[in-house]
Amino acid sequence: MHYILMTCVVSAHILLGSLAHAQTYPTRNITTVVVWGEGGGTDSINRMIMEEMEKFLPVSIDVTNVTGGAAGSNGMQFVFEKPADGYTLVGLSESNVTAAVLGGWNRRFDVWHPFIVGGSPDLVSSTPASEYLTFEALIADARANPRKIRVAASGAGSIHHLNMLALEKGANVEFTFVPHNGSGPSHESALNGDVDVVITSLAEQWDLIDRGQLYPLAMLTPEPGSEIPSAFDIYPEIAEFLPLKQAIGFAVRSDAPASVKAQLTSAFRQAMQAPAVKQWALINAYDLSGESGPQASAKFAKLEQTFAWTLDALGATKVSPTAIGIPRP
Repeated sequence: MHYILMTCVVSAHILLGSLAHAQTYPTRNITTVVVWGEGGGTDSINRMIMEEMEKFLPVSIDVTNVTGGAAGSNGMQFVFEKPADGYTLVGLSESNVTAAVLGGWNRRFDVWHPFIVGGSPDLVSSTPASEYLTFEALIADARANPRKIRVAASGAGSIHHLNMLALEKGANVEFTFVPHNGSGPSHESALNGDVDVVITSLAEQWDLIDRGQLYPLAMLTPEPGSEIPSAFDIYPEIAEFLPLKQAIGFAVRSDAPASVKAQLTSAFRQAMQAPAVKQWALINAYDLSGESGPQASAKFAKLEQTFAWTLDALGATKVSPTAIGIPRP
């Protein structure tokens, strides 16, 4: 009888200890590893939302960058190899869903439990010193001189790269793609004259356009921007391949404890309602989302399917989507 009682007491202590551990997450600082370079859209939006989430957690969130690999696979691999305890998050975007078909790693995107802050539409821009001051002039020269025009569009497999590939197909042109570790380095390359045009998001280019350092040629969406024409109005045939939309945020490993996901979800939802976040989105031309859990996972599954098969149709995959279990749309 005493043995049974002692066993029950020990079991209860273990159970209470486990519950207490789960309830006290987090007890030390969290690190968010952004898979793209500093200054880009994924980096800036993660630094903004983590700063707000800190206000609803008892610890700080440090943000760092691990770049490189196919579609940000280096950063994802770095985080995936860490314990699934919620202390190492990955800052990512829709572009990362192509890592597997580009040969970066051999996992589906469902290894992540994502949180989506929002996104911004892509556009094509040159610099004021460029010979291309209209979208028509850019496409005309690209048709007359295949591969002459150098385009910075972040890394291979990024949404900006996919938009470039789709634009090539839709407008019947060929560019020379110059990959970079994120949108920030892409912009620097354009400003330095190392490339002719850049394809990134309106939010990422916003300040540079406002300061007159980048010259917007066309939005890669059916809707025009403020005084920026839509490429769809000029070349309607690109509608077969565009638009492709952003979904930027962060994720914890999908096998993290439910209590960890719940705590992160609570902080995320409160942060998304903060006036500072809404003001940031307004100033930086972002459409806010706030999706998490099954809703966000379903969106990323759809993005993975769409992007993988779009790349496959464009002849840009190294691994067939079928080989890693991605069904056709």
